[in-house]
Amino acid sequence: MDQRIIDLYDSFTHGVIHRRDFMDRLTTIAGSSAAALALLPMLQNDYARAAIIPADDARLAIDTVSYDAGGTKISGYLARPKSKGKRPAVIVIHQNRGLNPHIQDITRRIALEGFLALGVDMLSPLGGTPGDEDKGRDMIATLKPDEAAQQIAAAVPFLAKHAESTGSVGAIGFCWGGGMVNRIAVLSPDLKAGVAYYGAQPPADKVASINAPLLLQYAGLDQRINAGIPAYEAALKAANKRHTIHIYPDVNHAFNNDTGDRFNKPAADLAWSRTVAFFKENLGAPPKA
Repeated sequence: MDQRIIDLYDSFTHGVIHRRDFMDRLTTIAGSSAAALALLPMLQNDYARAAIIPADDARLAIDTVSYDAGGTKISGYLARPKSKGKRPAVIVIHQNRGLNPHIQDITRRIALEGFLALGVDMLSPLGGTPGDEDKGRDMIATLKPDEAAQQIAAAVPFLAKHAESTGSVGAIGFCWGGGMVNRIAVLSPDLKAGVAYYGAQPPADKVASINAPLLLQYAGLDQRINAGIPAYEAALKAANKRHTIHIYPDVNHAFNNDTGDRFNKPAADLAWSRTVAFFKENLGAPPKA
C-alpha cells in the first residue's frame, strides 16, 4: 500500500487530524471518493483474525477481574495456564482503542508462555471497551494520561500479591500502551521489566526514576514516535539504566498487530521472541503451560 496512505491513517488514528480531513486527503491520494471508501476496510483492523489463541483454549483459565486504583475500579482480562504453580505476572496494555479482541489474544499468548497475564481495560471506568474502535479511540482521548498511568501502575501491587503470582511483575504495551509502559516504569519502583512497542517516550528528566530494565521496540518507518528515540536513549544511558532498543527496518507503526494491514510477520515474530526471552530473563522462567 502507498506509504502516504499508511502515514495518513496513522495521523488519523492518533488524533493528529480529524476524520473529515483524513477522508478528504485519502480521496485526493486515491483519486476519487469511491476509491477512498474501497481502501478504508483495508486500513481498519479485522478482529475476525484476532484469535490466534482461541478464547476457549482448554489449556487456559480466563477470568474477568478488577482492582482498586486510587478509588477507581479498573477491570481486566486475566489469563494463565490451568496447570498449578505460582507464576511471574505481566500487565498487558492496549492501544488507543481499548481492550479489544486483538489485545485479549495477546494476553492469552503471554499466558501460554507460562505467565499470569492481565490485560487491563482502561476504558472500564467509562463503561468498558466498545465494539466500535472509532468510539474506543474517542473515549481514550478523554483520559488524562498522568491519571491513567497511575491507575495502570496500581496493577503492579495487585498482581504482585495475587495468589498465583511469584511477586515478580512486568508490563508490555503497544502504541498508547507502549507509552504507558514507559510512564509506569517511571512511577513504579516495583516493576521488574517493561516492553514497549512503538510507545511514546517519557520526559528525559523523569528517566532517573526508572528501576526496571526496558526492551524498547520501534518500527523503522514510524517517524512520529521515532523522533523521540535519541533523547530517550541519551537519558537512559546518562542515568545508567538497563535498556535495549531494537528498530525494525522498513516496517510501520503497529507492525505487531496481525489484525491490520501494517502487520509484518518477520518483524513481529522476531520482536515476540525477544519479548518472551526478556520476560523470562528478568521476571524468572515460569512453569510450563
